[in-house]
Amino acid sequence: MNQRIDKLLAFLKDSPNDSFLHHALALEYVKDGNEAEARKYFEQNMERDPAYVATYYHLGKLLERTGMQDDAIKVYEKGMEQAKAAKDMHSYSELQGAYEDLVY
Repeated sequence: MNQRIDKLLAFLKDSPNDSFLHHALALEYVKDGNEAEARKYFEQNMERDPAYVATYYHLGKLLERTGMQDDAIKVYEKGMEQAKAAKDMHSYSELQGAYEDLVY
């Protein structure tokens, strides 16, 4: 078992609404090759904290890798809306680049 995943799961028991921990756990699942579990945590993060912009990019990339381009496009679009609302132009630019790579 992945020790980092175990540690993050333990931290989440104490802080179940921590968006950073959910995001970090999803990234560890990606590294571990468990994309289904990663997707679950990314999607939970988006539902619970739509303003946590980093999730959109990584979920979009996961969806792209698994052949779900239409879903990835929707995630990038939502992420661009959130980034724009947060005035996070760096994240907006990254999301826009990923979006344009798929659309054009």
